[in-house]
Amino acid sequence: MTQDLIAEADGGVGRIRLNRPKAIHALNRAMCDGVLEALEAWRDDAAVRVITIDHAEGRGFCAGGDIRMLAESGAKDGAEARAFFHTEYRMNHRLFTYAKPIVAFMDGITMGGGVGISQPCRFRVATENTKLAMPETGIGLFPDVGGGWYLSRLPGRVGQYLALTGHRLDGAECHALGLATHYLPAERLAEAKTRIAQGPEAVLDALAVAAPDAAILAHRDEIDRLFASDRLEDIFAALAADDSDFARATLATLETKSPQTMKVSLKLLLDGKTMPSFADEMRQEYAVGSRVVQRHDFLEGVRAVIVDKDNAPQWNPPTPDGVSDHLIDQIFAPLPDDEAWTPQ
Repeated sequence: MTQDLIAEADGGVGRIRLNRPKAIHALNRAMCDGVLEALEAWRDDAAVRVITIDHAEGRGFCAGGDIRMLAESGAKDGAEARAFFHTEYRMNHRLFTYAKPIVAFMDGITMGGGVGISQPCRFRVATENTKLAMPETGIGLFPDVGGGWYLSRLPGRVGQYLALTGHRLDGAECHALGLATHYLPAERLAEAKTRIAQGPEAVLDALAVAAPDAAILAHRDEIDRLFASDRLEDIFAALAADDSDFARATLATLETKSPQTMKVSLKLLLDGKTMPSFADEMRQEYAVGSRVVQRHDFLEGVRAVIVDKDNAPQWNPPTPDGVSDHLIDQIFAPLPDDEAWTPQ
């Protein structure tokens, strides 16, 4: 077991704690392996009745995955990046299909891989500190780890809006959209974790409070109208033709994102809504991820945002109309059976 993860069982509870505070608990492959090992050990252990996932000291629940490693691998043969995705997606799938109740405490930053580790859980707790986002299009990636499944099932076109813009949701918004099952003040989390063995639903129901108003709901009509199309060009045109402050700000945000991976994201959500199973979703995301991680926009996005920090990525193609349907079809093509992702 890696030192970046703490897994221990006591009093009927299997406790998984992300323990990489200097990286805001960003996931690496060893952490994903550790979660899988713990879940397997507790699967048939009658003494463990409920699982919790939270973070150790430091701010944030989980800032995502090891993006720098992915880019370094993508610049070479991509093998290490594919190995990470393969393990991470198995962890996502195991959480999604696990028989025992799992409670994720999304206290603080919950982005990318943090969304992937929390959303499969039966109970998802947001607080006033929660900041949840899938900001991948800003670095030439896409909302993976099941994003195509979860975002496509949000009300209206909110999922498309979140996938393209990377907009950060607060805890109240997460609760209103169903991304969180409960809203608790952060000061009550310690009590919740102490009492959780009594029964997660009853304990969380007892400690939950009414969430504040969800700001995003004030824009629901605009989001549904402006993001109605599954064609990126149509969304840009709708935003450009609207003179509201919301549309102007949203268009300015989209103009900073990778056109290629915005188109990938739209197709991911379109397919994800009718995907037969979560395993099918992860199989497709693995095929897409294994290709996107080696493409120019991801390497350039990581350079601009994480390495050089100039926040001035040069996307290629630079505009939505430059990203052909043929390119998207190539990115989404199934992998050969001997290279494809499998849940076991």
